[in-house]
This record gives sequence, C-alpha cells and structure tokens, in this order.
Amino acid sequence: MKIALDALKVGSMTMLSRILGFFRDMLLAAVLGVGPISEAFFVAFRIPNLFRRIFAEGAFNSAFIPLYNQKLEKNGEGAATKFASQAMSGLVLVLLLLTAIFEIFMPHILNIIVDANFTKNADNFQLTIELTRIMFPYLIFLSVMALIAGILNSFKKFAIAALVPILLNVILVGCLGILIFIRFDDPKDISRAISYAVTFAGFAQVAAIWYYCKRQGHLPKFTKPTYNDDMKELVRLGLPGVVAGGITQINIIIGTVIATAYSGAVSYIYYADRLYQLPLGVVGVAVGIVLLPSLSRAISANDKQNANDLQNRALEFSMMLTIPAMVAFLFIADPVVSVLFERGKFDANATEQTAIVLRAFAFGLPAFVAVKVFSPGFFADHDTKTPMKFGIITIIANTVMAVFFAQYWQHVGIAFATSIAAWLNVLLLSVTLYMRGKFSLDKKLVKTLPMICIASLLMGAVVYVSQGYLAPWMGAKINDLLRALLMLLIVIEGAIVYLLFLHLTKALTFGEMKGFIKRKK
Repeated sequence: MKIALDALKVGSMTMLSRILGFFRDMLLAAVLGVGPISEAFFVAFRIPNLFRRIFAEGAFNSAFIPLYNQKLEKNGEGAATKFASQAMSGLVLVLLLLTAIFEIFMPHILNIIVDANFTKNADNFQLTIELTRIMFPYLIFLSVMALIAGILNSFKKFAIAALVPILLNVILVGCLGILIFIRFDDPKDISRAISYAVTFAGFAQVAAIWYYCKRQGHLPKFTKPTYNDDMKELVRLGLPGVVAGGITQINIIIGTVIATAYSGAVSYIYYADRLYQLPLGVVGVAVGIVLLPSLSRAISANDKQNANDLQNRALEFSMMLTIPAMVAFLFIADPVVSVLFERGKFDANATEQTAIVLRAFAFGLPAFVAVKVFSPGFFADHDTKTPMKFGIITIIANTVMAVFFAQYWQHVGIAFATSIAAWLNVLLLSVTLYMRGKFSLDKKLVKTLPMICIASLLMGAVVYVSQGYLAPWMGAKINDLLRALLMLLIVIEGAIVYLLFLHLTKALTFGEMKGFIKRKK
C-alpha cells in the first residue's frame, strides 16, 4: 500500500536520526549524567524543543498542508507558492516577536513555569535562564524548516524532509565528541557549548532544506506580511491545530515542569522520553505526515470508503510496529536503559529510575501513535477545533493526574499520567469520528489486532527469558560493544518470534506484510 511505503521512507530517515539521537544521548549521559547541570540543560532544551515538535511533527502543517494543497489543486502552483510565501513571512514575524519577548522576560517566564524548589539554587536557575536564551532562536529555524518540509511533502518529496533533521544529531554528536576530550574548569561551560551547538544545528537544517526546495522550484519567498483572507483562514485552522497536534508534547512539558520539584526527576523523564520517542517518531509521526495529504484528497473527493480504508490500514500498520515495542519496553526496560546510558556519570540508580519511568510511558505508547492516526481525520476535513477541545480536556486531565500521582510516585506518576491522558485523547477522537460516520473498524483490523497483542506477549516472554540468561554479560562493567551486540541479538530474536507467529496464524502473513510496502498499480 502506497501510504505504508511512504511512511516507511519517512520512518527509515527518522530511524537513522533517532539512532544518532541515541548515540547523542549516550554521550550526554556520560558528560552531564544526572544532576543540577543536566537538569538545567534539559529544562532549557524542553522549551524550544516543545515548539520544534509542535511544528516539525505536523501540528502547524495540519492547517497549512490542506490549505496549500487546496490552492495547488484549484489555482495552480503559482497561487500555492504565493500562499506559502505569505504564511512563511507571517510565521517568521510572529516567531521573532515571540523570541524577543522570551529573551527579554526569560527570568520571569521560567519563574512561573518551574517549581519553587528549582529556583532555590540561584546558580543553576541562572544557568537555566542563560541556556534557554541561547537555544530559543532554534525554534525560528525549525519552524521555517517545517513549513518548507510541508511543501515538499505535498509534492511527495517525503524522504528529504525527513532526512534534514538528522543534521541536529550529527552536529550535537560532533560537539559532544569534542567536549569529551576537552577539560573545562567550569562544568557549566559544557552545557553552554552544547546549547550553542543546538542553535547552530537549527540554522544548518533550514539552510539545507531551503537549498533543496529552491532546486526543486517550489521555494516560497519572504514578502511583506499581509493579514488577508488566506491568512485569516490559516490562523483559524492553525491555532487549534497547534494545540491539537502538540498534545503529547504539551503534556510532557507540563510533566517536566512538575518534575522540577523532585531531585533527578527531570533527567529520568528526559532519558525515558528519548527511548519511547523512537517508535513514536519512526511510526506515529511518519504515518501522520504521510496520511494527512492522502486523507485530504480522499475527503475532498468525497470518497468515504477510501478514507476509511486509509485510516484502518494506517492504524493496522502502526499498531503492528507499536504494540510489540510497548511490550518490549515493559519486559526489558532495565537492560535497554543500562546498555544505552549506564556509563560515566549515569550510574545504576539512574538506570533503575529511568527504566521505571520508561515502563510508565510505554503503557501509553500505542495511544501516542493512535492519536497521529486519528487526528488527520479531523485536519483533512478542515476541522481543527474538535481535536483542540479534546486536547484541552486531555491537558487538564494530565495536569491534575500528574500533580496528584507525583505526590506518591514522583517522576513515575508524572509519566503514568501522560500515558493515561493519551488514552483519553484516543477515546475522544475515535468515538467522535465513528459517530460522525468518518471511521469504523473493518473486518481485517478486527481480526488482526487481537493477534498482534498475543504475538507481542509471546515475544515479550521470549526476550524477558533471554535477557535473564544473558544478564551476566550485559552489566555496566562489561565491554560496551559486547553489551550492544547482545541487546541487538535479543531484539532480532524477539522480532523473529513475533513475525513468525503472525505469519503462522495467518493474522498477517509475510505476503501481507510485504504488501504494506508495495505500490498499488
């Protein structure tokens, strides 16, 4: 199915980026570990990174892409490029004003959003302010990159738009590699150097995609910002879309803010977040990016059968990859965290705490991905207000639960609240689409989903037993290469068991799996 092929293209590029991201986080864990300086950096990075994920992972494009494609189909590429130019100019103006406000009032803004306990250490709070100011311009570069990526996606140029974000991790890995061999008198200088590298990486990404889009002949130009009817429509759809599309990230940053009240919690949540973001980024974001243009065309053509089939196959494809990932994290979180992060300043206690948080996030992993499948059903129909309303409900529920659970389970309770909130969002989105006649489970999906769950549990049992036998050779004091190879062996073993079970039970045969990535003639 073409949507799966395009999703795999995006997903493979995202996978490469996330692998480099893991290497980056391994170096971060070794250099910064878990402590006041690492927490200052992670809090600072969360703020511009929230905007990166909202814009770069489709929330802004949930409004921009349908309108851009509409212009493209009805009025031609010239009108579409003019619309994109106006949108880009207006977006940059708004972000420049927002950046100026944050840069000037950063101490007051951080004072509001972090816990009082976090501000008691004056030196670290000042460091957080400084690092946030350094990294905040990053969001301007990444927002422009996201808009240009949306244009390229409309012309089916998915791969390059997914490849460019790799530059962030390439630059940060290079920076961290250099920092390992440089001895700073003040450890805070390490966090400053990494922060400057983040902002430079944002510039490098927008420069690369700008150059490619110009060569393709689709590049918009900066013009005098004009608030005309097109921009009013973009704002009308875009503001609710930002809230709706960025629910998971908004909930995570709320969790980070609450976590500043507890020692080490910010770092534990950050490292666990990096792990579960791999399947979310590779599967959920990729499917969401590819599904929206296809679904927009089906809905515009009033092809309800095709629209429903697109959503069913997208859900089937994403759950086929996400549910086993959830089970794997639940069964073998400790060795996964240990192999990836436990070295240098990241000790055994940090591994244990991060693994517990990872399990709490893993519970919500299918929901995080399913939101990416159901949301385009609203966006493609030019309805961003309904997902926004559900998003607000989800945010309120997450905040209340996170504050309550944190009193008893601290960082684990915060992560668990985020997962429950994601399931609430899925329930609201899916039931509403069903009641509107825009989505229903077909026979194939009803048959496949239970078998995917059974196959995942079988796989989980196998990898759990295997890691128990291999545990003596996977400890922190063992050679890193051997540990990595053994973990890879466990992953391959689990994948074989999982896929073989699906094939033998005819739930999803190898031929059907292959069919996911074949183009329809």
